[in-house]
Amino acid sequence: MFRSIVLGVAAVMTAASTLYAQTPAPQTQTPPAQPPAQQAQAAPAARMFGSDAGMVLNFIKPDKTADFEAIVAKLKEALQKSDKPERKQQAASWKVFKSPDQAAGGNVLYVFVIDPAVKGADYTVSTILAEAFPQDVQTLYKQYADAYAQGQNFVNLSLVSDLGK
Repeated sequence: MFRSIVLGVAAVMTAASTLYAQTPAPQTQTPPAQPPAQQAQAAPAARMFGSDAGMVLNFIKPDKTADFEAIVAKLKEALQKSDKPERKQQAASWKVFKSPDQAAGGNVLYVFVIDPAVKGADYTVSTILAEAFPQDVQTLYKQYADAYAQGQNFVNLSLVSDLGK
C-alpha cells in the first residue's frame, strides 16, 4: 500500500515539476560544482531528515540516466559495505524509484524514498561515496553532478495516519 501512495505522490510531483523548474523551492539543492574533497574543506551542511520519513526528487538529464543509475549502484555498494551501523540502517530503508512519466523540460524524475529516516544520519550521496571509494570519489562525483538537470528537492514527511493499521 505504501508503494502505491509513494507512486501516487511521485506522479503528482512529476506533474508539479514544471512549478519546481520555474520557482525553486527553498529546500532545492543542486549538487555543488566543487569536488567532495573541496566540499569537506568548506564544511557543507549534511543532508539529514528531521522527520519520520523523507523523499528526494532528483531531476536527471534524459541522456544521463545510465550514469545516474550507475551512481545509485555504487551508492548501494557503499552503504552495504560500510562498517557504520547507521549506513546499514539507511540501506534498509532507502528505495529508489524512476517515474515512467516525463518531468519538466523532458527530464527524468528519480525519487529516493526513505522510510523510516535514520535520525542523525547524513544522506549526502557524495559523502557516502567518499567514505567507501576515496580513490574514485572525484570521478564518481563528476558523473553524479553531470547527470543533474535541475538539482534535488528534499522533502521531509511526518506521518499523519497509517491507513493500513
